[in-house]
Amino acid sequence: MRLHYSPNSPYARKVVVALAETGQTNDVEIVEASTGPLNAQAMPATLNPLGKIPALERADGAALYDSRVICRYVDSRAGGVLYPAAPRLWDTLTIEATADGIMDAALLMVYESRVRPEDKRFDGWLEGQWSKVTRALDMLESRWMPHLNGPIDMGAIAVCCALGYLDLRHNARGWRETRPALAAWVADFSARPSMLASQPPG
Repeated sequence: MRLHYSPNSPYARKVVVALAETGQTNDVEIVEASTGPLNAQAMPATLNPLGKIPALERADGAALYDSRVICRYVDSRAGGVLYPAAPRLWDTLTIEATADGIMDAALLMVYESRVRPEDKRFDGWLEGQWSKVTRALDMLESRWMPHLNGPIDMGAIAVCCALGYLDLRHNARGWRETRPALAAWVADFSARPSMLASQPPG
């Protein structure tokens, strides 16, 4: 298999960590790809017509894309390690979706600052995206800490990758200041070998 990814992408990092946590790192060749809203052609359309990473080439089927799809596939190959049985599964999937939503909003903020011409940038839109992030972080702090402190699953991996991306691109906003439980949790989870090995270079 071949994984097309960017080392700064939190979505791709989810897949890399899932591979490591399920003992499949050596089964995949990593291929670095740089894509964005203005250079989607960098990802071959035969792999992902949306031009997004990560994308996973398989020898026995069509390429998979979208980190949640790839992570489910990776987990299925390992016998179902990171997605627990129901009813806990529904919490895991909800937490993963929350983390992906944080990534979505944080990435859109980066695009607004880097891609849109300066005279067309809209601060209100930027703050609207950040409000999504803060509401999601508050929900993790108030509702989901017992789950995150439980057995490792894909929800926890996704949250740690999302928070790592906030540190990478939006650290000045100080997300930890009012969320001590989440801050303590991510400090501990980030010390896992899979997280240390996949740290974005910046």
